[in-house]
Amino acid sequence: MNEFMEIFNASDPANVSTSVKLLLLLTVLSLAPSILILTTCFTRIVIVLSFVRTSLGTQQMPPNQVIIGLSLFLTFFIMAPVFSQVHKEALEPLFEEKITLEEAYEKAAVPMKEFMSKNTRQKDLALFLEYTNAPKPESVKDIPLTALVPAYAISEMKTAFQIGFMIFIPFLVIDMIVASVLMSMGMMMLPPVMIALPFKILLFVLVDGWNLVIKSLLLSFQ
Repeated sequence: MNEFMEIFNASDPANVSTSVKLLLLLTVLSLAPSILILTTCFTRIVIVLSFVRTSLGTQQMPPNQVIIGLSLFLTFFIMAPVFSQVHKEALEPLFEEKITLEEAYEKAAVPMKEFMSKNTRQKDLALFLEYTNAPKPESVKDIPLTALVPAYAISEMKTAFQIGFMIFIPFLVIDMIVASVLMSMGMMMLPPVMIALPFKILLFVLVDGWNLVIKSLLLSFQ
């Protein structure tokens, strides 16, 4: 512990450089969850799965741990080619000391930029580029991450809400039918949600809803 503190208290330029790198590394590790959420497909997946649960009206079923866990594994599955490219082009040369840390960062950013730009609307990207008065990028490599990441995030949320809207429609129809039947029978005091719930679950199971939702999510990233 004392040796660790001496690194930060040293006046030697080499030690100061090392302390700065350690500080930056700790900062990156603390921001890792946010980086995972905002630069991968996790945002779209977790929002869509949450919409499925809300449209079914099953309250906490499936629980948050299941939704987040499934979203993480789907994220790693979809992002596997991108992560593999980052490891091959940036991490391996860095570990073998063929490139510097700055070069590794630049090489690792390229596959992530290509993935994010592919799923980012031009309108959203233009919003942040115009706000910073940044010049129009000539290629994907020239897009600054400070503009691409928030543009990608709001594009993902819009796409997720569009998918969620399509998921809501059939369950909303069931709710309306059940409410109309109960009203025509004079059972206005009986909550329609309670009666509609088993019918919505039955419909979701019969059409193999989870398979359809996951398949739609996978196809949306192709």
